[in-house]
Amino acid sequence: MTDNNISHYGGENHTGRPDRPLGRAMLRGAAMRCPSCGEGKLFASYVKTVDRCEHCDESIFHHRADDLPAYLVVFIVGHIVVGAYMGAEAIVDWSMVTHMVVWSVVTILSVIAMLPPIKGAVVGLQWALYMHGFGGEPDMIDDHPADPRSGS
Repeated sequence: MTDNNISHYGGENHTGRPDRPLGRAMLRGAAMRCPSCGEGKLFASYVKTVDRCEHCDESIFHHRADDLPAYLVVFIVGHIVVGAYMGAEAIVDWSMVTHMVVWSVVTILSVIAMLPPIKGAVVGLQWALYMHGFGGEPDMIDDHPADPRSGS
């Protein structure tokens, strides 16, 4: 294999489409901005994405983040809260009720704070990898093109 052939493996070079920077797209999404331009808002409300970027007109409606952001948030918050609880248990003498109140509030606030940036990063990942319609081709579900605007 020669050095000239190395660029044809991985990325999007093999499809003829330009590479999209994965890290930058995910960071823009985590900042709740359009993964394409980084200027337009990604969310119309808490975690409801816009249909199109107001700045560059990139279509966003066809993303399929589904449950991945929630799974990631549960994984991250669970590890942080359990570790913090175990550390607090070793150094403070709180009642069980105090622990329940403190860690419930910490968990809820952490989930609320982390869900939008994580969902944005997942949308950025999908955009950078040309997934779920971000490559210009329709999504295929059970061998039929899927258009979320038509309810199918």
